[in-house]
Amino acid sequence: MTLMPELIIDADSHITEPPDVWTARVPARYRQEVPHVVRQGTADTWVLHGERLAPVGVTAPAGWPTFPPEYPQTYEDCHPGAYQADARLRYMDSAGIWAQVLYPNVGGFGSENFLKLRDDELKLLCVAAYNDFLVEWSSADPRRLLPVVATPFWDIEATVREVERCVQAGARGILFTGEPQRYGLPVLGSPHWNPLWEVARAAQLPIHFHIGSAGDTLELSTPERYALHGVEGAQAYTAVSLFMKNGVQCSDLVTSGVLSRYPELKFVSVESGIGWLPFMLEATDYSWLGAFRPGRERRPGDVLPSELFRQSVYVTYWFESVAPRNFLDLVPIDNVLFETDFPHTTCLFGNIQETIESGLGHLEAGPRRKILWENAERLYRIEQPPASWRATAGR
Repeated sequence: MTLMPELIIDADSHITEPPDVWTARVPARYRQEVPHVVRQGTADTWVLHGERLAPVGVTAPAGWPTFPPEYPQTYEDCHPGAYQADARLRYMDSAGIWAQVLYPNVGGFGSENFLKLRDDELKLLCVAAYNDFLVEWSSADPRRLLPVVATPFWDIEATVREVERCVQAGARGILFTGEPQRYGLPVLGSPHWNPLWEVARAAQLPIHFHIGSAGDTLELSTPERYALHGVEGAQAYTAVSLFMKNGVQCSDLVTSGVLSRYPELKFVSVESGIGWLPFMLEATDYSWLGAFRPGRERRPGDVLPSELFRQSVYVTYWFESVAPRNFLDLVPIDNVLFETDFPHTTCLFGNIQETIESGLGHLEAGPRRKILWENAERLYRIEQPPASWRATAGR
């Protein structure tokens, strides 16, 4: 008997931005200063203000027959669904994915690459240009393509204006950095950020901490480490460092006071997995209760950090099998989302159903459906697919 494919909502995917995202959307005098694509050797490569960022294909190896450090050289070599909206929808149909939450590449996972620019006006133009592109790209089917809009987080007033503008255009979430202090900005618990929390609350939009949003990817992936540890060692170290960093950011968030002041807000830790979650919650509660308290007793009115996490914070996972098989009774299952990370190096591609079975095969239908569908459906207020799509998806 052939099993029905498991239909999913994908809580983390990326757009490999087409070459004209910025050059077509800023004044002509800025076109050589904004991100643009040049051919370097055989590779289409992103350049920003004269600085090489990365080859286009690095962000889109899904389906590529070899592994890093080899990657697609041109857009034509990449999976078309990486950068074309119609092709993305066709791919989603074939993979049984009803909706995808969309994240960037070129500007950084928290817009941090735009800080390389010296012109303050141009920084804001770059954020707005990306958001305009993202909303336009998502308009191919706004039921299914869910734009998480970028923010100029270094300017709180501009951030609020940009969020308000994008809400009117159809934003489904807000991209932010989990470590503003790394950029000389106030910590998360500072009243400085209250205008952002308030505009997000008014719009009922979740706020997203994607791994790498603290701008430390290059700091971790040094040439020395690649030379001495090899490609495999350097990539493994960088990936695990980024995953665990989001655990630290979540601990900071749930102890910052933000979630007590704004209980309606929702946050998402993106592309960081869930295996670290039981330890982070236990350690945070243990340390929080131990501060200046004999025996770490709990007092009337205490709200533990783990309780605030359950109230407000979501996490996404994709490749793991150990954590979902062994730890789901230790984490708030209503806060776990499934992702594929398409079309990145670590993405699920051609193995989505096998991976789901490996991690969730032991669960009853109800909990599986929460993780694969219902939790994301609720968080992003996703429209149900028509019966005709359900009947043919994944085939």
